[in-house]
Amino acid sequence: MKLWLPNSHAFMATPLAFRSIRRACFASSGLKWEGGVSMVQGASRGIGLEFVKQLLEKNDKGHVIATCRNPNGSTGLVDLKNKFAERLNIMPLDLTIESTIEASAKFIREKYGSLNLLINASGILSIPNVLQPETTLSKVERSSLMLAYEVNAVGPILAIKAQKLLNSVHLEDMHSDLILVLSGNDKVVALGHMWPLLKAGGGFGTERDVAVVANLSARVGSIGDNHLGGWHSYRSSKAALNQLTKTVSVEFARKRDPIICILLHPGTVDTDLSKPFQRNVPDGKLFTKEFSVQQLLSIINNAKSHDNGKFFAWDGQEIPW
Repeated sequence: MKLWLPNSHAFMATPLAFRSIRRACFASSGLKWEGGVSMVQGASRGIGLEFVKQLLEKNDKGHVIATCRNPNGSTGLVDLKNKFAERLNIMPLDLTIESTIEASAKFIREKYGSLNLLINASGILSIPNVLQPETTLSKVERSSLMLAYEVNAVGPILAIKAQKLLNSVHLEDMHSDLILVLSGNDKVVALGHMWPLLKAGGGFGTERDVAVVANLSARVGSIGDNHLGGWHSYRSSKAALNQLTKTVSVEFARKRDPIICILLHPGTVDTDLSKPFQRNVPDGKLFTKEFSVQQLLSIINNAKSHDNGKFFAWDGQEIPW
């Protein structure tokens, strides 16, 4: 990957800002990595941890960045780090604290310079004495709605976004991978969060022609498929994630960036998230996390540009909005 830097005239115009960019650019080796670079957000347990495990086991050259709120509390991640020390990096990331998202992006930028896959796997359905799926409107609480929305919808979108760091003065010599056009002619050097890293990576080092953002949603977030009601906070937060992801996908397509966004429904998986609600799951419909992630990775690995903005179930079937 070629990496261009501003000319001397640009440095003279805004020395502190451009020197900071120059340091960030040189910190990365500028290489695109064989096997690709993947980030799994929400990797401490369950589906997220299984994504990390299968990405490492099924691709002996790929690198993975696993993030979660408390990495030291995840024995599963610690075990994987001991096994894949050279290819697994673990970072603390709390979706409700945006500075931790930027810290992870900075780490990826300086170590790898690009990203090929971002999986947003975190989500909340219930927290004892804090959040429970509502069975009736009378049980809906503002705090539950806001918490579910913050973690399930807002956080994943903040992880994708680019942070505007510098206005468009003297950018004619910057490499295009570092420049994003936000609106009209408003160009910025964007070195924050994951969008510019995904743009720089595209599908290089993978079997795809594009980078992929895969946001884990749920069938209950489908408005067209809602025949049972209930679960107001969880349903609406996943519906919001669907709309936000679709909106981002439209922007990526309009800018012709080599990135697609897809939404994935993993099915009902035997994890801590679903455990309190498994008694009503039909026979054969409670999946192991190994099976679900295998199915979802197949969808991701076979994703094409025309899949941008689509909502897939674990079996590859599209789900109505």
